Amino acid sequence: MPNQGAVTAITAKRLTLALCAAGVVGGAVGALAVNHNNVAAENAAAAAVAPAPAAAVAPAPAAAPLPATTVTLPDFTRIASTNGKAVVNIRVVGGIKTANRGGADVPSLPRNHPLYEFFRQFQDPRYGGGGGREAPVFGAGSGFIVSPDGVILTNAHVVQGADEVTVKLQDRREFRAKVVGSDARTDVAVLKIDAKNLPVAPLGKSRTLSPGEWVLAIGSPYGLESTVTAGVVSATGRNLQDGQVPFIQTDVAINPGNSGGPLFNTRGEVVGINSQIYSQTGGYQGLAFSIPIDVAVKVKDQILATGKVQHAKLGVSVQEIGQDFADSFGLESPDGVLIAGVERGSAAERAGLKTGDVVRRMNGQPVVSSLDLSSNIALSKPGEKVALDVWRNGKLVRIDATLGDANEKAKRAPQEELAANEDSGAKLGLALRPLEPIERRQSGIANGLLVQDASGAAELAGVVPGDVLISVNGRPVNSVGQVRDVVAKASKSVALLIQRGNDTIFIPVRIG
Repeated sequence: MPNQGAVTAITAKRLTLALCAAGVVGGAVGALAVNHNNVAAENAAAAAVAPAPAAAVAPAPAAAPLPATTVTLPDFTRIASTNGKAVVNIRVVGGIKTANRGGADVPSLPRNHPLYEFFRQFQDPRYGGGGGREAPVFGAGSGFIVSPDGVILTNAHVVQGADEVTVKLQDRREFRAKVVGSDARTDVAVLKIDAKNLPVAPLGKSRTLSPGEWVLAIGSPYGLESTVTAGVVSATGRNLQDGQVPFIQTDVAINPGNSGGPLFNTRGEVVGINSQIYSQTGGYQGLAFSIPIDVAVKVKDQILATGKVQHAKLGVSVQEIGQDFADSFGLESPDGVLIAGVERGSAAERAGLKTGDVVRRMNGQPVVSSLDLSSNIALSKPGEKVALDVWRNGKLVRIDATLGDANEKAKRAPQEELAANEDSGAKLGLALRPLEPIERRQSGIANGLLVQDASGAAELAGVVPGDVLISVNGRPVNSVGQVRDVVAKASKSVALLIQRGNDTIFIPVRIG
């Protein structure tokens, strides 16, 4: 039980800070009023001592006063008292297997676990991995009701590995919950409890959110139920992890236990599910991220209909477009997504997409960054058709693709056949030579130009010895002479397609 004196001290401290903040604001307003009055007094005094004009001059029209700017702070009490009834606390119980090590319970971890070697020192060599037991693991999070018959949304990581899930409502009733389904890619899970006529949180549209807009979070940080925190939207469309979810970034205070709880707008509509924080301490540091409710609803509908979630896949590896790439490919602006590789047998290969293509639009909507493409593809279903506007060889090309299944195993795309040549050099600062037969066999690349040394512009751009040059500005090169020809026609920069290990990447090199 927490120390009552400590709680009182913390409360008093917070009250003092709040009063100090109010004093600062009040002082600022007062100072502005005093300054304004001082200016008026000074103007009047100056007018009194000014000499009379030699001749009558028509007075200049007085400047119209600037309209006062009034900022109205939102009142979240209605949302907290009304829609907050749909927010629930989630408790989970799971288990981790422990092995009997001569009297000590040591977790049975896989060898690649970062703590494996630490626990291994406590292992008695006379004991094997058996004879252990299941040690209980407890967790907690938040969620919210989206259907009066007991459908609840939360994070997938809240219920991951749970053997038992308990949902506690705001009226203190508790229910055993069933995990209907979860999706690790989007971190969304759907629960179901056996209840009726429950309060429901209204759902909004996350795509209408704008930076600076007020938002409110309700959850159970550190087990403190029904905690209300507020802030503003810092940014939308944040690309985290694998880039399949366009996260909403806020400065709302989110801490462990808030996961799975709702993010409300000022109309009391859920616009996101609180999911992650960026922290070096494990607690709130001003950077919180929420899953857009538009994404969560798509996942929920699939889970309720089929019990699982299917994600589509185009089958490409992509890179962002910078100004150097834009100059290399003749683009007016650095918008779009560069195709760095195409998987063999993928939807992209079947549709005719090629390495070096730049995707500018998908289904008529602009593609500015890789997130625009990857998130829309991932939230589509296998078999759906998409229309892509692609920049290829200085002009737009329309390509229609039928999306594949994200569960399909990726295959490496074969490199284009390049005829070997000799010599080295080029004004890029590269020393190049053809691959030897043994190098081709070991690398799986039919032909290419091996980078023996990199200096100057190429070195600054990130090209390193051992890279294999496949093409320049999207044009396969068979010899150093061809490299020189392409570079000679470029004005500012060139895009090099490089094979590095198992990856193919584009590297822009400035030559101006």
